[in-house]
Amino acid sequence: MAPTANLALINLFIGDIQGGLGPFLGTWLAEAGSWSPARVGFVITLVGFGTLFLSGPFGALVDRSRSPRLLIALACGAILAGTLLLLPARSFPAVLCAQLLAAAGGTLLLPAVAALTLGIVGKDRFPKQQGRNQAFNHLGILIAAGGISLGTGYFGPAIAFWVLGGMAVAAIVATLTTPTGAWSRRRAVGWKEDDADEPERSGIRQVLGNRRLLVLTVALTLFNLGNGGMLSLLGQKLVASNADATTWTARYVMVAQLVMVPVALFAGSLADRRGRRQMLMVAFAVLPVRALMSGLIDDPVWLIAAEVLDGVASGIVGVAVPVVVADLTWGSGRTQTALGSVNAVQGVGGALSSWYGGLAYSMVGWTGAFLALGLPALVALALVIWLDATPEPGRRRRRRERHSAAVQRA
Repeated sequence: MAPTANLALINLFIGDIQGGLGPFLGTWLAEAGSWSPARVGFVITLVGFGTLFLSGPFGALVDRSRSPRLLIALACGAILAGTLLLLPARSFPAVLCAQLLAAAGGTLLLPAVAALTLGIVGKDRFPKQQGRNQAFNHLGILIAAGGISLGTGYFGPAIAFWVLGGMAVAAIVATLTTPTGAWSRRRAVGWKEDDADEPERSGIRQVLGNRRLLVLTVALTLFNLGNGGMLSLLGQKLVASNADATTWTARYVMVAQLVMVPVALFAGSLADRRGRRQMLMVAFAVLPVRALMSGLIDDPVWLIAAEVLDGVASGIVGVAVPVVVADLTWGSGRTQTALGSVNAVQGVGGALSSWYGGLAYSMVGWTGAFLALGLPALVALALVIWLDATPEPGRRRRRRERHSAAVQRA
């Protein structure tokens, strides 16, 4: 089997397991442990902020590792162990520890899979492969959600554990069967493979102090500040309008994931031809439109269009961010450190999004709250437009080559 086929299977199986039980955690704790929504929300918030501090160190660990396959397998094992520990857990400390273990595994997965992908395909093929990775990732989420939905009636809420466990085991098998010789550590960090000596890594301060990387991080944080809590706020709006909020929210999630599959494939193939940052501009421009539609439309059927836009924006961001970070840090030996740090900072925006949307609702009502969530994306769009003003590395190289050829002809 080709190494890229292993990458496809890895991303298919990890699609659902990265966040552990994810949206099913609250349902399980409420039914099995009689937890209140406030208690569930508190443990999720603690876990979310706790894992933010792991993103950068885990990225650095991946950069230093000579076996991303082993790290992926360990991450999947941590997610599986943490999730299974939830089955008997009822006390707050037990649930918190189990969730922290699962969330730590999910945090490690992202840079480890990116490193494995870079080491297999190299930088030139990375954008297209990242698009495929994300497409299979979203497909895995759809398959798992469908399996849980169909199995709940027969096996109860515990079916979520068995679906997640099966996918975690399958992900480990797909990882460990990836040919060892297909991955090149030098290719993963942008070093020449035929050099006798290993180049010195750039300093962490030098990499993380890159002004363009900092601007990208701020833009992504603002995007997540607007995007992270929008679906949750929409569900609360449906509850207030006496609609079947749970059913419609599930439909919106499915619609968004279905849209993300072709968008991810399309974004991966266009990344080199149209530019990575131009795609980010499209994603950031879509979010204010989605916010406007969510604020002005009350009919749940027509709100599906807003979630189609969510699929477009999130599908593009999932592909473009690792590629842009690789562009900005190529050859430094610190690409995954930078990616982990970017994920940590932008995660703060996602963690604050629901609070920000709820605060805006208490002050200006439903429509104003959605418009407030769309506002940070406009600022993010302005930052990415500035970021796009400087040509990307590939464009600069091509321009220099064209200039050199013109000089030689003259």
